[in-house]
Amino acid sequence: MKKSLEDHATRFDEKAGEYDESKSDEYRACANLVIEHAAPEVDDVVLDLGTGTGAIALALAPDADRVVGRDISEGMMEEAEQKADDEGLENLEFEYGTFREPEYDGPVDVVTSNFAMHHLSDDEKREAIDVIAGLEPRKFVLGDVMFFGEPDSDAPFYSPEVDDPATVGALADAFTDAGFSLTAVERVHDQVGVLVAERSPTAADADEVGDPDDPAADA
Repeated sequence: MKKSLEDHATRFDEKAGEYDESKSDEYRACANLVIEHAAPEVDDVVLDLGTGTGAIALALAPDADRVVGRDISEGMMEEAEQKADDEGLENLEFEYGTFREPEYDGPVDVVTSNFAMHHLSDDEKREAIDVIAGLEPRKFVLGDVMFFGEPDSDAPFYSPEVDDPATVGALADAFTDAGFSLTAVERVHDQVGVLVAERSPTAADADEVGDPDDPAADA
């Protein structure tokens, strides 16, 4: 991470009020794809990391049982809470949390994040993906700044002084090593995309579906 958590939090606190209006077309396209791929079921719990002003969390709340938003910026989350109140949404929770320490230990079915993980170094991204895998969601939808090829140093989409994007290949390897399989890759821009990673069912999951020694399972 090129700056401390405190530095990032302060920066986003200062821009919270104008954040939504400042976003690029690529950001909005990415957010729409994250929402589309997340597609929570009615009894799902969604964990939205780097929730910001709640663009993803608020869009998914009507279709999910519960949405848990985590961010390091109190100012951004205040904006999200206000929007949730304005829309009459009551199944959302916004609290402090990071990618590597989300401060949440409840059930999680779907994890989402949009334009936030690129602030971490590649090693920190790996650590974060491992932590998320440990929560055992069935799906993680990541929209972010990422490199599909060699980035154009004369026209970077990101801010090199604060951002540290990874290549798509490095992200794919991190997901695979954490037990996920990539099921979709969406290219929005040479330096922006959405990855959908799904967790293969474990033996414990299979036991929950049905015990092969239970005669009722063969009925």
